[in-house]
Amino acid sequence: MKQHYFVTGTDTNVGKTWATLALMTYFKQQNLSVIGMKPVASGCEKINGEWQNADALAIQKTSSKRVDYSLINPFAYELPISPHLAGKDNPANLDTIFAHFQTLQKLADVLIVEGAGGWYAPLNEHETIADLARKLNVPIILVVSIKLGCINHAQLTAEAIKNAGLDCAGWLAVCNDADFDCVDLTIASLVVRLRMPLLGILPYSEHADFAYLAQQITL
Repeated sequence: MKQHYFVTGTDTNVGKTWATLALMTYFKQQNLSVIGMKPVASGCEKINGEWQNADALAIQKTSSKRVDYSLINPFAYELPISPHLAGKDNPANLDTIFAHFQTLQKLADVLIVEGAGGWYAPLNEHETIADLARKLNVPIILVVSIKLGCINHAQLTAEAIKNAGLDCAGWLAVCNDADFDCVDLTIASLVVRLRMPLLGILPYSEHADFAYLAQQITL
């Protein structure tokens, strides 16, 4: 049976891409073929005549099958700012993203789509990441960066996902703050408060070993 997931986060820079790559590696370790998608990306460089994003390139490289970059990241913007600002002259279009999603989901057992920013990050002047998630209508995986303030942010995002009427497969704890010394107690507090399964804890590391991180996931 095909599996599809949408990875969102409590904010930008919370570890969504590391979580996405770890999830992709996890499914590959289960002998399943997997493809990743990052529909909208800000902060791109011109490579071979087209704008490309480092995170989307990592997702392309980790995918089980080689697919064109433009399928993985149809809306790539130069400036590292909110997509609705970076893409003012070429706004993200949900119908285009959905068409790419439908193409990719036929190519692998698992398709993992990574969002941009947080749940309500604007994609264009009228739609947000939440609207994209509703359009795709697949289970959500919430990424929580374990740091001061994350308990509040995680509960707010979880409530917003619930109010959108979408299924949440669970959440991943990403420990990307080397100076935060209350990791275990914070995760324990979140386990009590978030009414969804904890799918794994990705420990802090300066350089990611995704084979190891994948072993920390149970989905």
